[in-house]
Amino acid sequence: MSTVETPREVRAQAKYVRMSPRKARLVAEHIRGRSVPEARAVLAFTAREAAGELEKVLQSAVSNAEANHGIAEDRLYISAAYVDGGPVMKRWRARARGRVARIRKRTCHITVRLTERPEPIVATASPEAAEPATEAAPKPKRKPAAKQATTAKKTPAKKKASAK
Repeated sequence: MSTVETPREVRAQAKYVRMSPRKARLVAEHIRGRSVPEARAVLAFTAREAAGELEKVLQSAVSNAEANHGIAEDRLYISAAYVDGGPVMKRWRARARGRVARIRKRTCHITVRLTERPEPIVATASPEAAEPATEAAPKPKRKPAAKQATTAKKTPAKKKASAK
């Protein structure tokens, strides 16, 4: 009877980041589900301010995994990366005719959750199963595409022989 080991999970969070959550979510979608080295490469070449903040949070989560659980960086992948809205600072700006315009300075909370990639289980199979199958199902043959009826082609006009 085999026991299934649950994958260990590590997370890191940055709170009150002075950035719009909508803009940070665009970058978080790029790294969700990727391995850590691949996510770092994606963030390094993403030309958005949110990429720098997400990279810091990712580094913190990797450091937590290595220090607290002894998991190597290569065995980790990003199981969840999400951005929640934080408190909004409201400011005012004077406009024409004594009116005001509201300015919202948004903040966000960035969370990255890493999970250890499970090790592949190598099952010992019987020698019969190790032999390659000799009778493979034949692939169905495709019919050739039917030729379309061609419309009457114009024949070039014959040149008249000129008398000399």
